[in-house]
Amino acid sequence: MSTTSLTASLPTPSHATRLREAFLSAGFTADGLLDLLGAPAYAALARSETVPALRATRGDTPLETLVRLFLLQQPVSAERAARALPLEEALADGWLVRDGKEIDGGETGGGEIRATVDVRPYGGPEGQDWFIVSDLGCAVGGAGGIGRKDEGVVLGVGGASTTLAGITVRTPVASALDLGTGSGIQALHAAQHATLVTATDLNPRALEFTRLTLALSGARGAELLAGSLFEPVDGDTYDLIVSNPPFVISPLASGKGDSGARLTYRDGGMSGDDLCRTLVQQAGERLNDGGYAQFLANWQHVEGEQWQERLRSWVPRDCDAWIVQREVQDITQYAELWLRDSGDHREDQQAYAERYEAWLDEFEASGTKSVGFGWITLRKNAAVAEGRTEPSIVVEEWTHPVEQPLGDTVRAHFERQDFLRAHDDAALLAAHFRLASEVTQEQVGLPGAEDPEHVVLRQNRGMRRATRVDHVGAGFAGVCDGTLSAGRILDAIGQLTGEDSVVLRDRIPQAIRLLVEEGFLEPVDGGGGQAS
Repeated sequence: MSTTSLTASLPTPSHATRLREAFLSAGFTADGLLDLLGAPAYAALARSETVPALRATRGDTPLETLVRLFLLQQPVSAERAARALPLEEALADGWLVRDGKEIDGGETGGGEIRATVDVRPYGGPEGQDWFIVSDLGCAVGGAGGIGRKDEGVVLGVGGASTTLAGITVRTPVASALDLGTGSGIQALHAAQHATLVTATDLNPRALEFTRLTLALSGARGAELLAGSLFEPVDGDTYDLIVSNPPFVISPLASGKGDSGARLTYRDGGMSGDDLCRTLVQQAGERLNDGGYAQFLANWQHVEGEQWQERLRSWVPRDCDAWIVQREVQDITQYAELWLRDSGDHREDQQAYAERYEAWLDEFEASGTKSVGFGWITLRKNAAVAEGRTEPSIVVEEWTHPVEQPLGDTVRAHFERQDFLRAHDDAALLAAHFRLASEVTQEQVGLPGAEDPEHVVLRQNRGMRRATRVDHVGAGFAGVCDGTLSAGRILDAIGQLTGEDSVVLRDRIPQAIRLLVEEGFLEPVDGGGGQAS
């Protein structure tokens, strides 16, 4: 599909309020879709499968009409469209077009009406009814295989979009930057807690889609700037920066291969993982003190190099960082995923094989054995910048299920790091702690045994971590309710078990640090502690 297939003129938001009112009146919302389609058909839409939804929308209610128009790309009669929305205004603003064809032998008299863009209902974090506007055929699915090679195509909401939205720290801020805004989902979230939102994109069409998304969702407008990376905001700083960048490591990004135009929405235009590295390295100077920068990224696993050290080298000198690798794919899996995304697997098999070879050649030349995917969060820290404390850089692999949203978990991680850096072992023993409310204890051992072989503490929310502790650690955690200092709890455990309290006070602080760092114990006010 060539770039000429993209809508030449996008809708205008002149009457977006009226259109939004019609959508809400018809029940064209995330909850309304689920009620209409049922769970199986609703889930199928997320996989880009439309047949179940087509079967569920055979009636002519306004909701069924809107689903067929804006999600399923089906034409409807003008009469039917007029019952569902302000037709003339939607035509005038470019949301809909007449294609001049008659339906059922001309019985409707008004011809067929088609949508020019996809509009997907999206539920906000506090029950808001939002609408994400994207190119036709791109409201659902995404990296699962949109099968298009339009250079400037703008996608809707996919798994990566919702992941980034879920991990973003949502504290009130004066300014937020959505870098590489796409259809505007991150800018829409940021508009709920940022006084000023700036959205940038290399693709000018994406900025227009963001404008439509914000207007149709009833959100405040954003400052929209065209350009690459931080170029459009040169010299400006922000309290929050978020980006779901075009992170795919592709031979097309560096001009290799023969499959045509670069795919702006996914290929960064730099070799390897240089785009993600550049984005992270430059973020520090764009953050205000205490501000967060949060990204999704891909990174190379290169032969003879530790991937953790590769990522540590990206972190700006004045920032703390928490980097979580969520998935790793070998180079063949990775190439196949993105070749399917652009539909290459549906074309001539010889051409497909040549493009596959181009991907493998690129990886072989750079020594890349696999590609990691995950989250990168930076926090600007003046104390680090001034040399008053060492940076906290945590790089870990966590492939297990988590519970979104994780914004509060991310914020608490950095606050706990601040606490631990400010407390040596003596101060730690003087502090008071509380066992996190979602933590449970599991005892593992042979049935009927007097004592368990070991004890596991497990989080049932957030990162859902589990950690193995000995009997002292389990007893210590179980007693932590904020009343007694850590040292007094250890003294009591020593009296009960007959262990030397001096030895316990020397041995246990490291275990306490781990339990605090991973969120099992929360520091509380009093006795030298502080709230986390």
